[in-house]
Amino acid sequence: MTKILKVSTLSDSRSSRRQRNAPTINDVAREAGVSPMTVSRVINGEQVVRAATREKVQAAITALNYAPSAAARTLAGGEETRIGLLYSNPSSSYLSEFLVGSLDQASRSGVDLVVEKWDDEETSIEAVVAHLQRGRIDGVILPPPLCDLAALVDALDRAGIPAVAVATGRAPSDLAAVSIDDRHAAYEMTRHLIALGHDRIGFIKGNPNQSASAKRFEGYVAALTEAGLPMRDELVAQGYFTYRSGLDAAEHILALADPPTAIFASNDDMAAATVAIAHRSGLDVPGDLTVCGFDDTSLATTIWPELTTIRQPINAMARAAVEVLVRQLKGRRKGDAAEHLVLDYALIRRQSDAAPRMRPRLGGR
Repeated sequence: MTKILKVSTLSDSRSSRRQRNAPTINDVAREAGVSPMTVSRVINGEQVVRAATREKVQAAITALNYAPSAAARTLAGGEETRIGLLYSNPSSSYLSEFLVGSLDQASRSGVDLVVEKWDDEETSIEAVVAHLQRGRIDGVILPPPLCDLAALVDALDRAGIPAVAVATGRAPSDLAAVSIDDRHAAYEMTRHLIALGHDRIGFIKGNPNQSASAKRFEGYVAALTEAGLPMRDELVAQGYFTYRSGLDAAEHILALADPPTAIFASNDDMAAATVAIAHRSGLDVPGDLTVCGFDDTSLATTIWPELTTIRQPINAMARAAVEVLVRQLKGRRKGDAAEHLVLDYALIRRQSDAAPRMRPRLGGR
């Protein structure tokens, strides 16, 4: 039975300031004049370390008030394992599916899940990492947008805390990751719209702080180019994966003198907002405007009409991330290649897409 040990928000700036200078395993190694691996062996109770060296390491740990991190401790011997889910994401529908998947797999894997929300801009990366260390977190799962925060990934690595990035479009070779092929998924959806007969297809970009946003836009452009259709800048609007940003983007696109017959939004929240703007404007969906999304969260089937969308297996991705992290913790060896899993996606057709209506041309042409 998995326990959610903690659900908290990293927002106490006073405690954050106190934790900013928390020592790492590397600090202990420098203090003792040994390698980080030797420090890890001492903490894990391995007998291969000489007594004199062990005493130096223990003295350094005491002097620095070091709290052993995940990588410094072993999972063997029945020791309780804690994995962290660190998130900062505006989409509640995405997060709810991600959390369900994480909890399910944590239970199956016999580990405890610690859920931390990081939403305070005043909380430094150093404070976040120190907080995880003090909580004895063995490894961390990073859903978007934190999966693309290089400074955080680097800080976790320096602290010896393994991490798995989820839904990133550019995972480094040494960072474990779980994703889908965002570029090809967006390409396939755009090709689907073209096959329906649409040649003016609007696009709402995702938040630029997420690498998957760029991949989805690349797929959209690639499909247009392959079909010999121009990429019209006026049909593209910036969104931020929030419902509010979708409202603004859709309003901008639909106010054009010659609006598109279809809009492909980079997630379901923004697609749902596009449907709302269309209805407010007196447009029928999909009669006057086809609207498609991305993710296939619960929101896709709770609005009318239900959304045609790309099904990103959020639940399965979360479960896979837990599995990858547990494997990494149990068998981590220096030089091992980081796992990069690419899961399948699916284009799900519902009621929000159709062929464009024939419209009278200006001037009777």
